[in-house]
Amino acid sequence: MTTTNTPIITVQQHILEEQKRFPGSSGEFSSLLSAITMGTKMIQAKVRRAGLSDILGEHGDVNVQGEIQQKLDVYSNDILSHFLSLRDSVGVLVSEENEKPIIVHNNLENANYAIVFDPLDGSSNIDVNVSVGTTFSILRRPEGVGMNDAEQWALQPGNKQIAAGYVVYGSSTILVYSVGNGVHGFTLDPSLGAYILSHPNMRMPEQGKYYSVNEAYRDSFPPGYTEYIDRLRKGFLGHKYASRYIGSMVADFHRTLLKGGVFLYPPTESNPDGKLRLLYEANPVAFLAEQAGGMALDGTGRVLDIQPVSIHQRCPLVVGSRVEMEDFEQVMVEAGSTPKSDSF
Repeated sequence: MTTTNTPIITVQQHILEEQKRFPGSSGEFSSLLSAITMGTKMIQAKVRRAGLSDILGEHGDVNVQGEIQQKLDVYSNDILSHFLSLRDSVGVLVSEENEKPIIVHNNLENANYAIVFDPLDGSSNIDVNVSVGTTFSILRRPEGVGMNDAEQWALQPGNKQIAAGYVVYGSSTILVYSVGNGVHGFTLDPSLGAYILSHPNMRMPEQGKYYSVNEAYRDSFPPGYTEYIDRLRKGFLGHKYASRYIGSMVADFHRTLLKGGVFLYPPTESNPDGKLRLLYEANPVAFLAEQAGGMALDGTGRVLDIQPVSIHQRCPLVVGSRVEMEDFEQVMVEAGSTPKSDSF
């Protein structure tokens, strides 16, 4: 954390430095990231007052995922969409809460970015004061794709992301992001109203002590997953692992990023394609994990290599430290579920 002898670096200052990696961006990149930071500051303020205002509970509508929208889902979606739509560099918005992409600034030549986001991950936990979060992914408009062909802006594999990140609203509010040059974390200082660099150059430990999975569904996991979990519990990787599961993906991944280990969201009999959304949940997490020295697989290969076919596509996700992930990959190879990867 910062002290009087340590320079205070805000996320805006950091973004301006990172922007130098994008020649000719003319401030576009920093502008759209500042929209995300402004929106998430307003979301965290509402989360902090959730028990004191009429923002808890269900909104009454059902989103495209078939999930009942929470009031904070709708608020968070409206806030992020508002701030992002003010940026001339944004051409397409894709949100978990909207069935179709939203086209903005389709008459502006410099509207070259698509922002894909989950405005409030884990929102069903907000009523019981469990950490929730926001995830986002930034993609550049593919060459040759028209301004009005909005889905094609978003339907790119995760390895095409130029930036990704998340905000976790917990005991403190932390923004973690990467533009492909390492992972950096910023803690919101309420007294300043600014995100301050608190976790520079974040690296996932080579091995951790915890695994994270909803074991209530263990009986419906594919065999390779159950064998792998047994290996963790029995100490096949040098020590017996303890279980930690929060139930908010952003919070579970944030712990894994800091402490190491592995987070699993396997396919099940009722959700054979997995339950997490590829574009705005799995891809941002996978991007950050690899930038921090970890790995992210869908059980059959690298998450970032998946070619999406729909904007709300789902996929399994296993993400974590290299020791745990390499063992998982080997177990799945032996189970006949995946070819050995050489892409890491």
